Amino acid sequence: MSDLARVRQPWLAPFVAVTETLTVRTRRACQILDITADVASCVSRAGLWTGIVNVQVRHTTLGLLVNENERLLFQDLQRTLARLAPGTDTYHHDDMARRLPAPPAGERRNGHAHCRAMVLRTSETANVAAGALALGRWQRLLLVEQDGPQTRSLSVALIGAGRPE
Repeated sequence: MSDLARVRQPWLAPFVAVTETLTVRTRRACQILDITADVASCVSRAGLWTGIVNVQVRHTTLGLLVNENERLLFQDLQRTLARLAPGTDTYHHDDMARRLPAPPAGERRNGHAHCRAMVLRTSETANVAAGALALGRWQRLLLVEQDGPQTRSLSVALIGAGRPE
C-alpha cells in the first residue's frame, strides 16, 4: 500500500469527537501521578484509531507534563518546583484580609502552589495511531499536584477517526 493510501484510509472510518472527564484523587500536598493508562483507557472507550487526545487540567494549582515515570526523577522535579516557590515563603495571595473579593472561609494558603503551576502546562496533546497513544519509549503523561491532597478533575478531548473497516 502506498503512503498516500495509508494517509487517506483512516478518513474512510467514522469520525470520533468525544469529551470525557477524569477524576483523580491526590494523596499528598505535592505529588506526581502517571495518568497515561487512564488516558489510554479514554482512547479505547472512544474507539479512536487515529487522531489526537488533549488532556486539560481544570485547576490553577495543578499541572501536566510529559516525562519519564521514575521515582528519583519525581523527587528531582518536586525539589526543583519547591526551590522555585518555597512553601515557607510569604505570598500576597495568602493574605486573606487583603484579597478581593474575600475568599470563602477555610480557603487554602496556596500562593506557592500557584507560583509553581506557572511553569507547568495546563494541557498536553498526544497523537493516537492504530488505537494507541503514540508516545516515545520513556514518555508518560504526568499529573503534577502542588496543592493536595484533593479530588481533581481533568477534561479529555479526543478527535479523529475510528477503526477503519
